Amino acid sequence: MSSQPHHDDLSPRLRALADLMPGSMREGSGMHEYDGRVADTSPDGIRDALSRLGGDPVADAHDEAHLAAFEQGLRYELGELQLHRSNPLHHLGELDVSVYDREYAPRAERDAARVAHLAEWPRVVDNAVASLDRVPAPVADALLAAVRGVADGLPDDLPADVLEPALAAHARLVAHMERAVREGPESARLGADALSRLMGTVEAAEVDLADLASRADAERDRLRAALAAVTGRMAPGRDPMEFARELTRQYPAADGVLDAARRWTGLAVEFTAERGLAPWSDGECRVDVSPPSQRWATAMMAWSGPWEADTPSFYFITPPDKAWSEEEAGEWLEMFSHTTLPAVSVHEVAPGHFSHGRALRRAPGQVRRALHSMTFAEGWAHYAEEMCLEEGFGEYAAERLGDPAWTADHYEVGVWVEALIRVTRLSVAIGMHTGGMTVEEAAARFAEDTPLQGPAALSEARRATFDPTYGRYTWGKLEILALRERAREQWGEGFDLPRFHRALLDLGSPPIGLIGTALERG
Repeated sequence: MSSQPHHDDLSPRLRALADLMPGSMREGSGMHEYDGRVADTSPDGIRDALSRLGGDPVADAHDEAHLAAFEQGLRYELGELQLHRSNPLHHLGELDVSVYDREYAPRAERDAARVAHLAEWPRVVDNAVASLDRVPAPVADALLAAVRGVADGLPDDLPADVLEPALAAHARLVAHMERAVREGPESARLGADALSRLMGTVEAAEVDLADLASRADAERDRLRAALAAVTGRMAPGRDPMEFARELTRQYPAADGVLDAARRWTGLAVEFTAERGLAPWSDGECRVDVSPPSQRWATAMMAWSGPWEADTPSFYFITPPDKAWSEEEAGEWLEMFSHTTLPAVSVHEVAPGHFSHGRALRRAPGQVRRALHSMTFAEGWAHYAEEMCLEEGFGEYAAERLGDPAWTADHYEVGVWVEALIRVTRLSVAIGMHTGGMTVEEAAARFAEDTPLQGPAALSEARRATFDPTYGRYTWGKLEILALRERAREQWGEGFDLPRFHRALLDLGSPPIGLIGTALERG
């Protein structure tokens, strides 16, 4: 019998949302009553699930707006745009069994849940093949490795009567994606109206893409100037981007990245706790290799969800593909350079995603603990990088490392480099989905405006095809920074970072259009 509770007190509106996205509930929220369960992502299944959304309003006005934004967002994404017909990610998440590797429950229980989940793979693939009739060739090409990878790393001792049908089904999905690579529409472009509504509806915000593109350009110029200032101190007379690329070419060996990430994780957690930069600094964060199905991302956090027992969170690192040449692997490892890995670790761990996850466990009410805005979550983690720069993390780390080859300036370069990558994502997403920018042109933009080269630049560009809202990092950061200035003005002498951060994180991971509640209630 499962030791994981079934939350019978979940409100009907929240239950209808949870039933539509069991993977998010299981992995992001830690609601393990969904272990071994999958959504019906067939065309009929999606229509039926959407028809169940809505109901009586909840008592708290902010939580009602939060809940309604998620309902409206899904109605638009799956009802009007029908992205489950063009984006394999909606189905890939239903296949992913990597969550059962986390030690949130006894191993026997997690193993049983994995077997039950794998037994559903034939049905998931049937639904996926029935739905995925509009997959653009660039999307299929960008996600083909992830689709193949979802079956990698399965335990050797799975029952044959479950494993064989699961792998046969998986092979059918791979073949379907390979066909889409050859025969799918050439363009993944959504169009301006669709992109603005896709970004804004779930975030309870009106999105003016022209204004957002202008803000992105202004932010890029600010970041370039900041990068030039710090590289001018380190290497007077050198071209800033050329010197930054030289720094990012100094990285640990592939087998040393995890140890380096562990070192930076420890420093980030200590600094966050000492300065009170996040409401909670408890819990355990482990560093490990990304599951195969998640290797389209360079690094990610899998936190201990607010609905589950308090278990270790994981900071996952994606290694270079073994099929790559030495040159390609080196270009990928630049993303974990001695200059950029510190900022990446602040983002993923503390006071970024890991710290956010600790706060989510204490967020008041079901809505805030269950429904997480990715624009807020990524915006918060990205904001944390520069905020830690302002608070002196570079000097703190340099003192503790005692390595004359690494200085506070290295952290600052890493912050600006990471920010340039994020702001380029925003510009590329808008350019690709509202204009005529191609994947190749987008890769060239990354290679020009950031230190990324080769497969790393191409990977970032290709991500825009299947993750059109990945400009959320910069958008979320800019909105949080703007709110911080409003808090300084309104709270006056009562303002400090711990108060502001607690007020924000008490809202959970709110739609970015609702973060003003932090000022009203903080």
